[in-house]
Amino acid sequence: MLYFLTQEYQSWLDSIGLYRVIQVFTQLEFRAFASVLFAFTYVLLVGPRTIAWLRRCKIGDNPQFDDAIIDTLSEGKRGTPTMGGIVIVGAILGSTVLLADVVHSKYILWTLFTLGWFGGIGLFDDWLKLQESRRPTKSRHGLRSIEKLAYQFGGAILIAAGLYYTSQGDTNPAAVSLNLPFQRTYELATRSAFEGASLNPSVIVLGLAGFTALGSIWIVGFSNAVNLTDGLDGLSAGTMTVASFVMMVLCFMSSSREAASFLMVPHVPGASELMVVAGAMAGACMGFLWFNCNPASVFMGDTGSLPLGALLGFIAVAIRQEALLLIVGGVFVMEAGSVMLQLGYFRLTKGRRLFLMTPIHHTFQKRGWTETQVVTRFWVICAIFGMLALASIKMR
Repeated sequence: MLYFLTQEYQSWLDSIGLYRVIQVFTQLEFRAFASVLFAFTYVLLVGPRTIAWLRRCKIGDNPQFDDAIIDTLSEGKRGTPTMGGIVIVGAILGSTVLLADVVHSKYILWTLFTLGWFGGIGLFDDWLKLQESRRPTKSRHGLRSIEKLAYQFGGAILIAAGLYYTSQGDTNPAAVSLNLPFQRTYELATRSAFEGASLNPSVIVLGLAGFTALGSIWIVGFSNAVNLTDGLDGLSAGTMTVASFVMMVLCFMSSSREAASFLMVPHVPGASELMVVAGAMAGACMGFLWFNCNPASVFMGDTGSLPLGALLGFIAVAIRQEALLLIVGGVFVMEAGSVMLQLGYFRLTKGRRLFLMTPIHHTFQKRGWTETQVVTRFWVICAIFGMLALASIKMR
């Protein structure tokens, strides 16, 4: 919004001598890092009152893992307020509306839709769990898996299809291409940025069906992967902070003609504003980590984890970096992969287990790692994955 106002009223602001002061809001990099600070500050200021309100409403978690060791380790978490993700969603929403180009960028409009859709699913799921936990049976199932997936895929298909038409409107066909690992997107006639550049003949330009199918799977997959990661104090908030900062860098590479041509990655001109969204995600998660670090004062719940994962997948689809997200979000892939492998192995062997417990962070707890050790080491792994992802871009 500030970007739009600065551009719209440039002459008037210049006449009163203010344009030189606030023209920084026309600079993408400034707005991206400003969104980090705004979201971080927002969570720090709003967080305490929100936690107090959640306590007054008795919106507390009651962890049940059906495992004696993990249940014992989680005993002290009972009654900790959940649904703290409303602060994260509010911070991302506020930062995006304030600092991104919400008037002209369709990418931002789809970002807001993604945030609202998946945040709504998470909020409804958390509310159902809360209501069911208050019943005599102490059930806390929330939405059934099939119901949650139906809602998620329903929104994700719409988002991915809308993103396809938005990306197709960009001036570069690479904006709807299939970006495979280590594949050069462009062939350059000269070393000058985009001078004489042509799309690599081996690059597959996706149609509506292929783009929508791939996009919806990534959005739903990472939404649930981040949700599964949210099991220990600070684990998902910390890893999402690292992943979001890496996505900021990737958004810059994708939206810059010079960087995209030099690195041979797809150029998506309209996706530049997604740097602001990635920055808001990083800032919101850092701020939430202030209250969510061990021992946590609040949990984000599905209200926070589902939209965070969906936005991560959405940005990767928009900038055509789905394959690279598997490395950037390597921790989330490990967590979700361990659950799927455990379930598949359990069914094939009729009762045997591949891991001590899934998601895999609980396996390390059962092996004797403290919660702080698991979380800190997973942060380190996430940072390493992020550096590997950025380094792999040059290996083309």
